[in-house]
Amino acid sequence: MPNIKIFSGSSHQDLSQKIADRLGLELGKVVTKKFSNQETCVEIGESVRGEDVYIVQSGCGEINDNLMELLIMINACKIASASRVSAVIPCFPYARQDKKDKVGSRAPISAKLVANMLSVAGADHIITMDLHASQIQGFFDIPVDNLYAEPAVLKWIRENIPEWKNCTIVSPDAGGAKRVTSIADRLNVDFALIHKERKKANEVDRMVLVGDVKDRVAILVDDMADTCGTVCHAADKLISAGATKVYAILTHGIFSGPAISRINNAAFEAVVVTNTIPQEEKMKHCSKIQVIDISMILAEAIRRTHNGESVSYLFSHVPL
Repeated sequence: MPNIKIFSGSSHQDLSQKIADRLGLELGKVVTKKFSNQETCVEIGESVRGEDVYIVQSGCGEINDNLMELLIMINACKIASASRVSAVIPCFPYARQDKKDKVGSRAPISAKLVANMLSVAGADHIITMDLHASQIQGFFDIPVDNLYAEPAVLKWIRENIPEWKNCTIVSPDAGGAKRVTSIADRLNVDFALIHKERKKANEVDRMVLVGDVKDRVAILVDDMADTCGTVCHAADKLISAGATKVYAILTHGIFSGPAISRINNAAFEAVVVTNTIPQEEKMKHCSKIQVIDISMILAEAIRRTHNGESVSYLFSHVPL
């Protein structure tokens, strides 16, 4: 693949390497370091003049440092005369701060701010996965490819849950109803949803199950899990409503704070996440976590974008 360079930020080297291997490319040379006052310094170690550059950096770990590093890398490539710079952001940072609520109307819309920062840094194109709200694509004036983990999730369900034909797909909140109905339709099974009332962010008050899970396998599906309060509450609710087994399938497993101990104590058969965020450390402390590799979806999106082909095939298929 001539005229293409892939660089990795420091947030998820493993995923970047898998993408490069899949495309048969070497990762570009880049040195990221911090000065003693914690300023980020990035040096691109090879020529990018006239090249189609892809920078892989996920919104995880030290989120603000990694975001700043991405912005600096984009800018470094742009002013080194790269013909096009695409940011590959598997997990988009600040995606949950996407609107003003009725309560606390002085809240910022930080996702829009991040979109502006990426554009001003010089990004020409964004590739991301399962945005918390699809409308975030509209925060940009540059093309955004929002890929879906759904085809990989469907494949995992069919291959790993023997009783999948007698399951119910459950959304842990009303916001994920669309995602869940889409998966339920493709599997030709029923769906249910849980209505939750929050008193404040990251704390759930009470839950109401809408739908039937009695004597069935329940599969909770959501785009992300952070402190896991919602999914663990939801699992207990499903067991008490008569579900035989409960699985959770989440695109972005952030797992901060008490998440791991909550999962260990909850009634899950398995908690399945994709590798948009590195999970090796978490898996050491929690045997229930399983990982779906989505590097081939991102790699194929990069290949198609580079060759000027359509990316929409990936919305319903997993590349082989």
